[in-house]
Amino acid sequence: MSKPKPSFAPQISVPATYMRGGTSKGTFFKLSDLPERCQVAGESRDNFLLRVIGSPDPYGKQIDGLGNGSSSTSKTVILSESSRSDHDVNYLFGQVNIAKPMIDWAGNCGNLTAAVGACAINMGLVDTDKIANSANTGICEVRIWQQNIGKTIIAHVPVYLDEQNKVQVQETGDFELDGVTFPAAEVKIEFIDPVDSSSDMFPTGNLVDDFDVSGCGLNTDSVQATFISAGIPTIFMKAEDLGFTGTELQGDINSNSELLAKLEKIRAKGGVAMGLFKDVSEAQTSQHIPKIAWVAPAQSYTASSGKFVEAADIDLVVRAMSMGQLHHAMMGTAAVAIAAAATTQGTLVNEAAGAGELTEVRFGHPSGTLLVGGKTEQVDGRWQAKKVSMSRSARRIMVGEVFVPEDAF
Repeated sequence: MSKPKPSFAPQISVPATYMRGGTSKGTFFKLSDLPERCQVAGESRDNFLLRVIGSPDPYGKQIDGLGNGSSSTSKTVILSESSRSDHDVNYLFGQVNIAKPMIDWAGNCGNLTAAVGACAINMGLVDTDKIANSANTGICEVRIWQQNIGKTIIAHVPVYLDEQNKVQVQETGDFELDGVTFPAAEVKIEFIDPVDSSSDMFPTGNLVDDFDVSGCGLNTDSVQATFISAGIPTIFMKAEDLGFTGTELQGDINSNSELLAKLEKIRAKGGVAMGLFKDVSEAQTSQHIPKIAWVAPAQSYTASSGKFVEAADIDLVVRAMSMGQLHHAMMGTAAVAIAAAATTQGTLVNEAAGAGELTEVRFGHPSGTLLVGGKTEQVDGRWQAKKVSMSRSARRIMVGEVFVPEDAF
């Protein structure tokens, strides 16, 4: 006599690593550890990852998953050994929507990039001889192929020899990153050629445009904007043109539904202006790009931690929206855009930083400050960012197995 079929779906377990990278957190998987049907792009993979994170959640909390109800923690990463020459690991990023059954694969997460090198080493994806040789310098240079945007990123991961004379990733240290409570080991990140050589870093061909914002609820139908595609497509505007100061904190923005709707209309129009959308309606299915940000000259303010930021210690202030909310610090990819725009004379970001030839800037964000560097140049009449760099930190929080109902995907 056959046993009756259970009326419920048992859970399956999949190896996973939960990591902080920069000011974000995400769930990391090795591609080969995923269920076979989730190892390729498609509905099964998306549904699996949605269930892992706890989306879609109409309550906005992701209580039944590993997300924490914010865009900074609703993230997934899939790593695999790279077959590309001169690269160690492939890095695929998915931004999981909190309330909708949707994952945006269109861009990178600059913050989680800081964790990719360390995670790849710990997952056994980096050549063992390369790891062993890194003990001589204390730094393992992990060359990352960012699959979402097709770009090379280099992570300089600190390492040490343990008591068994085995090379280990150094995760603790004294590097302080505003937006992260505890100090950790510094990870230097280099974004190599973040703009396609065949395209212009400024998609409209202009460093500053007159941007049509009619119908968006502003007191004017047009504002100045710098549209840039470096790190992630971003729309920079002057804080004063939006009725802001540039020193806003999350509570000033995220609790105001009318203001959020206004900013989303501007973002949608900006996407059309940049050629990302044919119509503003397409913005509803592309929450990750473009980003919208506002800048202002350096000024003193109190960060969300209570830390006082002196105007004399920064070059400008920047605030940026992520997935419909003011980011609590700064997205890593937006920091790339800030660096590229700030080091290009004539952009609104460069002007806010004091104008002139700049190679690095320290900007103020809601949680504190961040130093970024960049090198841009004109090639055949088009602006290109040759390299952008910044320092972040990363730490493993959990390594184990994540459980998902087997009928979820």
